[in-house]
Amino acid sequence: MTPVILLAAEKESAEVTDWAARVGWVVGLGLFVALVYWLMREGWKWRSTLQGDLPELPTAPDAAGPAKLSLSGRYHGSTSAGQWLDRIVAHGLGTRSRVELTLTDAGLDVVRPGANDFFVPVAALREARLDKGIAGKVLTEGGLLVVTWVHGDKLIDSGFRSDHAAEHNEWVETLNDMINKTETEGAR
Repeated sequence: MTPVILLAAEKESAEVTDWAARVGWVVGLGLFVALVYWLMREGWKWRSTLQGDLPELPTAPDAAGPAKLSLSGRYHGSTSAGQWLDRIVAHGLGTRSRVELTLTDAGLDVVRPGANDFFVPVAALREARLDKGIAGKVLTEGGLLVVTWVHGDKLIDSGFRSDHAAEHNEWVETLNDMINKTETEGAR
C-alpha cells in the first residue's frame, strides 16, 4: 500500500516555473510603460510648441518695494482663464513646485525653487478668488488661491496653495483691493 501513496504524491507535485515566459512578460510590461511615458512626454512638448506664442515671463524689478503679504506653499500650475483643465506649459508655467509668493506695490513676485520664477505686474492682475481645482489638482471648496492675470494677449489663471490655508482669504481681499484701486486710478 505504501508504493501507491508514493506514486500519487509524485503525480501531484508542483509545476516548474517557466522563467523564459516570466522574463518575457516583465520585459514586455517594461517596454509598454516606457512607451506610455514617452507618449506623455511628447504630448507635453507638443502642447508647449502650440503655446509658443506666449511671450517670455517678466522678472521682478530691482526696487519692488516693501512686502505687503508673503506666502509659502505650492504652485499647482497655470491654465487659460476659465478653462481649469487647459494647462499652460510654455515657459515652465505647467511645472508644479514649491513657491514663495510676495505681494508688493509693484505686483506679485512668484519665486519657485527648481523652476522658472516670474513676476506679475500690478497692472496685469485681474482677479483673485478661492477655488477648488486647477489642471491636475482638485481640493476642497476654497482650498486653492487662484490669481487671474494677463500676459501678452492671454488671460491666465495660476493656482497656489498656502502651507497655512487660513491665509487665502487675506490674499484674496488684498489682491482684489489692489486691482480695484489700480482700475480706479487708470480710469481717471
